[in-house]
Amino acid sequence: MRSTVKDNLFIILALIIMAGLFYSSSQPYGEQSLTGVLDTFLAKEPLKDVLSHIQFNYAGSEVSIAAQGYSSFVEFFIRKLAHYGIYFLLGLCWFLGLKNKMTSIGLAAFVAWLLASGYAAFDEFHQSITPDRTPLMEDVILDATGALTSILLALAFFLFISKKKQTKRSVKKSKR
Repeated sequence: MRSTVKDNLFIILALIIMAGLFYSSSQPYGEQSLTGVLDTFLAKEPLKDVLSHIQFNYAGSEVSIAAQGYSSFVEFFIRKLAHYGIYFLLGLCWFLGLKNKMTSIGLAAFVAWLLASGYAAFDEFHQSITPDRTPLMEDVILDATGALTSILLALAFFLFISKKKQTKRSVKKSKR
């Protein structure tokens, strides 16, 4: 597969992820709630003794089993992991799609992060006009961090590969 075809596939994948996020943000919280399923699967409340010691504030609300109940507490972490994970993928797709199309790999990393982070802000705005949804700046920060993590990992990988190739070329030239 040619590089430009792969690049375009990553950009298309990023757009598909964004469309999926838009659809997801269009649904009220009640339609997406996992608490009923969690009540069934976690009826015995595994690790409750350990988890009950966790307590912190997120967006001005207490996150703890005491404040939310066991299933809502677990759902909070599932949702936040989903935020981080999907924007990790979105940032990575944008970076992989843009790295060969831009003048430098650093610029591609920056633009990919801006695209993913900008979409995170737009997505939270979209939630503000969706019934039964709460837009949170903390979610934008979490999303932007997920995107940044994947972009930095990919950037480090490609810079390492590039340096390794340069070292091999230098060794070959010196042997001539």
